[in-house]
Amino acid sequence: MPVHRETRLICSCEGTMSLAPETLGATGKPASQLCRAQLDNFRQALGEFAAITVACTQEAPLFAEVAEDAGFAGVLRFANIRETAGWSAEGAQAAPKMAALLAIAETAGSSFETVSLESRGVALVLGRDEIALDAARQLSGVLDLTVLLVPGADVAPPRQTTWPVLQGRIARATGHMGAFELTVDAYAAPAPSSRARLDFGPSRNGAVSRCDLVLDLTGAPALFHHTRPGYLRADPRDPVAVAALVAEAGQMVGIFDKPKYIDFIPDLCAHSRNKKTGCTRCLDLCPTGAIVPAGDTVMIDPAICAGCGQCAAACPTGAASYALPVVGSLAARLRSGLSAWFAAGGRSAPVILFHDEAHGAALIDAAARFGRGLPAHVIPVQINEPSQIGPETMAAALAWGAGGVRVLAKDRTAHPLDGLANTLDLMAAICAATGLPETACGLIQTDDPDTLEAALWQPAAPARGARSSFLPPEDKRGLLTLAMEELNRTAPRPAERIELPQGAPFGTVHLNLDSCTLCLSCVGACPTGALGDNPDKPMLRFTESACVQCGICAATCPEDAIAIKAQMDFAAWATPKRILKQEEPFCCTRCGKGFGTGSSIRRVMERLDSHWMFSGEDGAARKRLLTMCDDCRTQEVVIAGFDPHEAPN
Repeated sequence: MPVHRETRLICSCEGTMSLAPETLGATGKPASQLCRAQLDNFRQALGEFAAITVACTQEAPLFAEVAEDAGFAGVLRFANIRETAGWSAEGAQAAPKMAALLAIAETAGSSFETVSLESRGVALVLGRDEIALDAARQLSGVLDLTVLLVPGADVAPPRQTTWPVLQGRIARATGHMGAFELTVDAYAAPAPSSRARLDFGPSRNGAVSRCDLVLDLTGAPALFHHTRPGYLRADPRDPVAVAALVAEAGQMVGIFDKPKYIDFIPDLCAHSRNKKTGCTRCLDLCPTGAIVPAGDTVMIDPAICAGCGQCAAACPTGAASYALPVVGSLAARLRSGLSAWFAAGGRSAPVILFHDEAHGAALIDAAARFGRGLPAHVIPVQINEPSQIGPETMAAALAWGAGGVRVLAKDRTAHPLDGLANTLDLMAAICAATGLPETACGLIQTDDPDTLEAALWQPAAPARGARSSFLPPEDKRGLLTLAMEELNRTAPRPAERIELPQGAPFGTVHLNLDSCTLCLSCVGACPTGALGDNPDKPMLRFTESACVQCGICAATCPEDAIAIKAQMDFAAWATPKRILKQEEPFCCTRCGKGFGTGSSIRRVMERLDSHWMFSGEDGAARKRLLTMCDDCRTQEVVIAGFDPHEAPN
């Protein structure tokens, strides 16, 4: 039998869920105990289908093992429709949601790169008392240790010097697992004759320590963000925390892989041009210090990046984009899920609930097992980090028919959610201007499943009459602009122009025509090509949809003729290039050849009026040189014997 089809295997989990096989697209009769009594149904499908979606995640390890034993070479996917849909007070009405969840699971994800960090076990233990020495004793068999005590520490000398005990104060710390570098002031070695307490000799500043791991038991402010690989910190007054640190440190020898969370394209970065600083969104938001300026662009250290995703969500050009998954893959999953919802008879506008696995999935599971569960109109979508969600994803979901977007995060997050707050402010302005509820996009911060239920069990909004079906582009900026256009087109009250909060990724340029000399320095500095010229005549043109409001043009303009303003003008977007200013070329007063612009020549002459070279009778003659082209100016200078270096007597 040829294997070319795909199927879904649906299980009611011993009758605890209501299922509609014709709506879910299942092949054959749904099972009630697919993982036990009806496991042969799964084995049979392995030989008949090239792709299988199993609507169960609890027993995913069992199904994967059976598939491996059977030599199954096809695609095996899993979808959770039990805790997320079936186990709910509205489980009997959840068929459209189940169809959406299955469609999301069946949409291919994206791969990502990893970063390898190596620890050879060279560790620096920072401490202030005997606790640091006790930790070192426990780890001396597995790590190559050095203990650095803060100046003034009162500790007894060890009976035997099996690892160095030194004194010092950290003045500067950089690096990550396998590549830490710490500058130490007040560095000193102990006297061998130390008796009741360690006495240290003469100290010096500027000593350098390089190590793979840093164990911080000083109780002082942290040297790094707590997510920095290889940096372990505990309050020395907390024995449990110290014991956990020792246990973790003992396992940190070898090569460790971490995801490369951010894909970065330097050529798209709008940070700086010609030493003029423009966009600093990612630098302002990164909580770990993984992003630093690097000339005209920024540099993101993948070894330090903890994957919060705020830089990617805020990046207006798409230079930084999230990789778990890439934005195009996440958008494709949303589109598949929402299309399946409406195809399965969904009559309301569903709410998309973005959540992570460790926190969000656990809350959803608790609500399903001990409470009302999720409403039938709430579709949960698992992501890596809540703060990775940007305006392009929210706008796309609303354009495809979602009635709202919610992001679920911890009550106390590992990093501030400033980037997400900015995104929500932006979406509130857009929704309010287009007739959608201002609260269509929101944040739910809680660790309590009851609070989660209270936030979600609200009446479902009716489905909008107009929905988009656009295919998401792979690039982030392309998705951002297209999603905004489609959201506006399908909104209850489409707007021509929307005022946006400062820092928004769209906007316009206001040009002072009297001040602008068409020097076009702004064109050369614009990182996105939003500002352009015309090679045939003096002209400044503007493509509004390409403007990311980095401000480099305003900082570069020598005449202070440019101001920027955040907005979305859809009429301007429909006009690819708008002429801001144009002039006829200024013609040489000697030969008539066009060069420069009249405004620039006049501006130069005005500024040179008070200069000695251009005042008086001779100065007036020299001033005429400014109205000549290069060739004529050279001839005139030679004929007149003018020496530009000759100063007045």
